[in-house]
Amino acid sequence: MSFSTLVAILASALACAAQTTVVVNGTASHNIPETLWGLMFEDISHSGDGGLYGELLQNRAFQEVTPGTVAALAAWTPVGGASIAVIADSTPLSSALPNALQIIVPDGVAGVGNMGFWGINVNASWTYNASFFFRFPDTLPSSDVTATASLVSASGGTVFASANVSLSPTADWTQVFTTLTPSASAPDTLNNFTVTFKDFSGTINTALFSLFPPTFMGQENGMRADIAQALLDLGPSFFRFPGGNNIEGNTIATRWQWNNTVGPLTSRPGREGTWSYINTDGLGLYEYLVWIELMGMQPIMAIWSGFSLGGQTVANSPDALAPYIEQARQQIEFVVGNTSTPGGALRASLGHPEPFTLNFVEVGNEDQFAPSTYLYRWPAFMNALQPLFPDIRFLATTFIFNPVLGPTPQSYDSHMYDTPDWFAKNSIMYDGFLRNGTTYFEGEYAAISVNPSDLFGTPANGRFTFPTMNGSVGEAAFMMGLERNADIVFAASYAPLLGHVTQNQWTPNLLAFDAGAVIKSTSYYVQQMFSLNRGDAYLPSTRADPSGTLFWSVVQQNAPPAFIIKLANTGADAANVTFQLPAAVKGAARLVQISGNPTDSNTPESPDKVVPVTSSVDAGQDMVVAAPGFSVSVVTVPIA
Repeated sequence: MSFSTLVAILASALACAAQTTVVVNGTASHNIPETLWGLMFEDISHSGDGGLYGELLQNRAFQEVTPGTVAALAAWTPVGGASIAVIADSTPLSSALPNALQIIVPDGVAGVGNMGFWGINVNASWTYNASFFFRFPDTLPSSDVTATASLVSASGGTVFASANVSLSPTADWTQVFTTLTPSASAPDTLNNFTVTFKDFSGTINTALFSLFPPTFMGQENGMRADIAQALLDLGPSFFRFPGGNNIEGNTIATRWQWNNTVGPLTSRPGREGTWSYINTDGLGLYEYLVWIELMGMQPIMAIWSGFSLGGQTVANSPDALAPYIEQARQQIEFVVGNTSTPGGALRASLGHPEPFTLNFVEVGNEDQFAPSTYLYRWPAFMNALQPLFPDIRFLATTFIFNPVLGPTPQSYDSHMYDTPDWFAKNSIMYDGFLRNGTTYFEGEYAAISVNPSDLFGTPANGRFTFPTMNGSVGEAAFMMGLERNADIVFAASYAPLLGHVTQNQWTPNLLAFDAGAVIKSTSYYVQQMFSLNRGDAYLPSTRADPSGTLFWSVVQQNAPPAFIIKLANTGADAANVTFQLPAAVKGAARLVQISGNPTDSNTPESPDKVVPVTSSVDAGQDMVVAAPGFSVSVVTVPIA
């Protein structure tokens, strides 16, 4: 090879990797809030029932269904010639749970089966807790009846676990419990939970079935362990709940009501959720709060503000709003009240005498859909609640500054869904905001489509089924802007958080899952890279061009001392960026980098198609970071 040819090759390589220099200031402009990165949750796409909530049985208590209909039997099938129907029991289990599953058992072995939430994960290393209520409504048996609870393959050909329980001959509701330990793990999730009866023929009424695997950190009535662990691995600081649109209900009557979600499961009627399926409310306010505490997060809790998603709004009058304001007051009191208050006493009776942490409360959700009434409802709620809870920061949920609210909100919750390109170009969104004491929560954001004219269309029109690399890199560019403005942006969370791959009302989601697997998206890894490398103070630097393809942020970490560089390349061409750091560095730097083709996604078929790669790179005060096309890099550079 001639010298001239070598020079030409090197020149070509340098041209392919564009050079950019970033000068980093050694004086921090602001600290990074402890709350900056966290989670937004609502029960959508079975992210609660069938997802984060550990219960494995679908339609376990026949809540909010019409007795006698085929739809009332969702997820249930007869076994061995039994006849089954959902009835309005003449002697209901409770006023909250009036329906029962009536089983007419012929001679032989017969009963019912439940398919779970489109499958049940049978794991030989787990012990499952199973229970149900029963009563004999007609002729009582002459002796105890043996019921067998089992985990079986969907075909019934393989029994993985079974246990017998004795049912006493009684017309009164009685609960039975058993445990199931599989002798082998199932090869797939096409499995059922069954309850069968032998040496008995007749009618038996059943209610409130339950099947739980081991839950995250052993929480009673708690969370699915693999999903909760994936969320813990993000290092989140907060958890926004219970919505989202799901708090609003499609009508006033079907709104989320905290008092219907606490106490015994027999006292929880469930509700028609906003997203086209019944919410059991087994995952209730108390379960949320206990789990948030176990995860080391703090809550950002919403209260219902008088607006339902279907358009019904409580009238703008003191008398009309009073009961809803009182319900919100009681909800907050349950969380933070001392045990001398009714709410605090109720919380203590459930096992948590000490108040939970609660620093942030949202008044409603996306109330820009009813801006004229929010002008009335915001001061009505604020004037009643703020004096009672002066240490809580209340968030408005309209568009920022539109309408202009009084009293002036301490904080706003802003939601953004758009294209990858929009997020990159709008990384400067908060740069020009006044520093006047108002703070901001980017409570929902995600790149959801490449088609700016049809953001909420179908995949054929550019809507993402799963997060893509170009979307995740665009989000990273936007997150650089949030970090740069973290003096006023105190929190941010991608949305939606979870989505069941079989029953999904919204795409894309940060985590996809089914009965047995959790799929971590490209956006999941970007969120994790930011959250686990947030640093302590922001260092101003040369500004990125919002119309360009390179975006960066530099923070300083106190212990161990280090500079943390974040770099996103939203373009196809590789680039080299030199960061001129304000202090001497030592040792090797740690690089975490994710990159791929723009349309690459992690899917159930290819769950690890794109994952971060960690390596060690040479460190220098002039730190060169190589950014492949469509990549996000985090470099931790130790300070001498």
